[in-house]
Amino acid sequence: INRVISMTFIIGSFLAAVGSMLYFTNYPSVAITSGGMPGLKAFVAAVFGGIGSIPGAVVGAFIIGLCEEIIKGLGYTTFSDAFTFALLIVVLCVKPTGLFGEKVTDKV
Repeated sequence: INRVISMTFIIGSFLAAVGSMLYFTNYPSVAITSGGMPGLKAFVAAVFGGIGSIPGAVVGAFIIGLCEEIIKGLGYTTFSDAFTFALLIVVLCVKPTGLFGEKVTDKV
């Protein structure tokens, strides 16, 4: 089990490094807080789709990205981030486990 956990951590770290290099090629300088919003949106996508569901996280990220681009296309570029978090609040009020999340029953 320790080997599986180690390999998972190594692969995840490698993918995060590659993703950050690809993301920050568009920016001339990088600050400490540069990755805050993309990281937060990735977390929102995972919660939106359902924690523990990889297809849910993918669908959640797709829906969030599509909605953000529609909002930007309508001319409300300053509200695209706020819309993302408002959408998360609405989804969690309607379905607290996310789109593909399942209810967890505790056995006593």
